[in-house]
Amino acid sequence: MGGFFGVVSVNDCVEDLYYGTDYHSHLGTARGGMAVTDRNGIIIRTSHDISNSLFRSKFDGDLSKFAGATCGIGAISDMDDQPLLIGSHLGVYSLVTVGKLINIQDLAQEAFKNRHIHFSTQKTGEFNQTEVVASLIDSQDSIESGIAFAMDKIKGSCSLLLMKDGVIYAARDKYGRTPIVLGQKLTATAASMETSAFPNLDYEFVRNLGPGEIVMFTAHEITQLKKPEALNQICAFFWVYFAFPSSTFEGKNTETVRYANGAGIAADDEYASKIDSVCGVPDSGVAHAIGYSNTVHKPYMRALIKYTPTWLRSFMPQNQLSRNLIARMKLLPVDDQIANKKLLFLDDSIVRGTQFRDVARRLYERKAKEVHLRSASPPLAFPCLFLNFSRSKSTMDLVARRVINTLEGGEPSPEILKEYITAGTERYNNMVEEIRKMLGLTSLRYQTIDKLVEAIGLPKERICTFCFDGCDPTGCAKCANCMVPPPDLKSAEPKS
Repeated sequence: MGGFFGVVSVNDCVEDLYYGTDYHSHLGTARGGMAVTDRNGIIIRTSHDISNSLFRSKFDGDLSKFAGATCGIGAISDMDDQPLLIGSHLGVYSLVTVGKLINIQDLAQEAFKNRHIHFSTQKTGEFNQTEVVASLIDSQDSIESGIAFAMDKIKGSCSLLLMKDGVIYAARDKYGRTPIVLGQKLTATAASMETSAFPNLDYEFVRNLGPGEIVMFTAHEITQLKKPEALNQICAFFWVYFAFPSSTFEGKNTETVRYANGAGIAADDEYASKIDSVCGVPDSGVAHAIGYSNTVHKPYMRALIKYTPTWLRSFMPQNQLSRNLIARMKLLPVDDQIANKKLLFLDDSIVRGTQFRDVARRLYERKAKEVHLRSASPPLAFPCLFLNFSRSKSTMDLVARRVINTLEGGEPSPEILKEYITAGTERYNNMVEEIRKMLGLTSLRYQTIDKLVEAIGLPKERICTFCFDGCDPTGCAKCANCMVPPPDLKSAEPKS
């Protein structure tokens, strides 16, 4: 997915920018970058590949050339090289974005018709979405009107930071799918995707940006340029998986929500009294498992431990075989906690199903009596169109949809598909049972949409649940609740 951090300071901002950006390393795995405005008003930019190393290890040597800068933006990205340095009729500025433009091909073709000569492409042949966003901004007469225009033209999601002339513009996605929070201290103002970037840098949380809101800020002043939109669709997976535990979004702390979510899963679990211990799949399953453990009064044990000296973060290569190998190598079994035990695991989600199938096999090889799995999220029935939260390129990458198609002998009708995504129906139960057998588990349960929403503590209409139920009130994708299946993600992928 990706994350960003921006700061304007009375004094040198480089240390805050460096660590503030680094605090988003869990959100992206491909590229890292920073850009600063020096005291002469010149923008200096640097970017590095971080696919096999930590952000800090690549940027230590760059800090001296940034020294004295009072304004900067930084990004961690899954795809695009960021920040970009843009020269246009609006002047020179630097830009970072997070999100996914599902109409990027249409936007590019429209730009070509308007005599925009070219866009650079990634090594995959895809357009750099940040550059496409810049072209939309540059089509207008001011930065402010350009950002507003871009937000209206984009389908999917896009939040951004733009640095120009020693100030920063921050714009949250039109439907709020990704968060932006503002923080201040005596000498500086910062914008961040995660509140967890603030405490150790001595920033006090000021407020969230609303959906579609645009602000401009200096070291001391925040100016609202566009008021928030009414519809908020922040992604439910921030609380399930994406976010760092100490971060708070829309007033709801991630760690607290995960405890509540685990408790909700435990509330009516008939196996809770029969297990020996509760285990979290590191790292994202841990808090859900603690919530479960506290509720059923069964000990929380670490039957699997992540090898943190070399797996500090979740490296996610494009190749599925490499992902499977990494998932295996970074989790070390603790035989004393496995042998002759009835184990119940909490994981954040089940996407393809391949990784925990291997985990279950290894646990049984180490003499586990039973292996139960609880997913902290409902079954994933639709690939995410908006945030690139998984590497799924097709609906059939999702184990739930593969099983549904097998049970139905082909693609189900919208009416039948709706039965499969509704917890408690006969078809839903049959799907879960088939996945259980495929993974080799003693039992399998998923969190329900209603209970996940309850754990988050916001009204459902303020949370995006598209990957679970295909519901998209924004109109970016066809809505499953209208009995029309959404498009396959392949149709939204940029072509080379």
